[in-house]
Amino acid sequence: MNLALKSPEPRPGILDIAAYVPGKEHAPGVARVHKLSSNETPLGASPRAIEAFQQTAVSLERYPDGQARALKEAIASVHGLNPANILTGNGSDELLGLLCHTYLEAGDEGIVTEHGFLVYKIQITAAGGTAVTVKEKDARVDVDAILAAVTGRTKIVFIANPANPTGTYIPVNEVRRLHSGLPAGVLLVLDAAYAEYVRRNDYEAGLELVSANRNVVMTRTLSKIYGLAALRIGWMYAPREVVDAVERVRGPFNLNAPAIAAGAAAIRDQTHVAAAVDHNLTWLAKVGEALTAIGLRVTPSVTNFVLIHFPETGRTAEDADAFLTSRGFILRAVRAYGFPNALRMTIGSQEANEGVIAALTEFMGRK
Repeated sequence: MNLALKSPEPRPGILDIAAYVPGKEHAPGVARVHKLSSNETPLGASPRAIEAFQQTAVSLERYPDGQARALKEAIASVHGLNPANILTGNGSDELLGLLCHTYLEAGDEGIVTEHGFLVYKIQITAAGGTAVTVKEKDARVDVDAILAAVTGRTKIVFIANPANPTGTYIPVNEVRRLHSGLPAGVLLVLDAAYAEYVRRNDYEAGLELVSANRNVVMTRTLSKIYGLAALRIGWMYAPREVVDAVERVRGPFNLNAPAIAAGAAAIRDQTHVAAAVDHNLTWLAKVGEALTAIGLRVTPSVTNFVLIHFPETGRTAEDADAFLTSRGFILRAVRAYGFPNALRMTIGSQEANEGVIAALTEFMGRK
């Protein structure tokens, strides 16, 4: 055997993972492009966050604060939390992965839902666990299906609430029913990436449930409503023993100094957040009504995006995607999420929203 020809092999399961594919960004040959594929805010980042980011440029030779204290204190202040129960990460994606690597080993199972965020399954598998996928009901998390899938090997359950790419949510009483049905040794992870957009009386992001229990974690992001996707900032609120365990595997400087400074400033600028909420509420309704009027089905959403379903024949999502891209409107294909004939559209600027409505009106009117 020629050992020189042998290369290192990934451990079993790694090459079975389907790599995550982000929303596309480019429309070749189109001068003006509206990117509505990644749920980014059309209002951009807070001016305070931009200023804080720029101020860090004079000390780039220094390591960042490994504990991200300024960011944790800002989060704690705005949400009324104990900073000791907050852990920050390089996007909430990193935190989801750290939770899997901390609590899963070979033979363990992690439960995800049918249309759930693809990163959950990737991280469960990467940690050596087995991802168990349960059905949803009407594009919503099905609590009974999750509880029926729990076995002695279950160690973690992921739900996105609100969900991506559907934009749906389950009310707090259903989240509490899910938690009460789980064994104490199973970690329930509530991914609340879009929580700031929700305006429903029966919704809670998870803060209260975390505070009252030892096996619940809530994750959040500054990539969406706060407009800091380029800086990759996430945070989680968790019981102290969970924070302590994850701290032991977290990289020592996982957040850079500009991210910490900009994130703290963004969190404290709730006036900017309120403006983003107002813009979204106005256009979420307008877009949904306009697309429904031209014969498309839109899943009711509480987030900053809508899931648009196309007819099975004649005017498919694939055809619509090509049509929109040729006109500079980039939406998100969601076949990998179990919706082969749908597109997800971020609520964008007035110009972008009106442009998509006009383009899809033209598309649906074609013979």
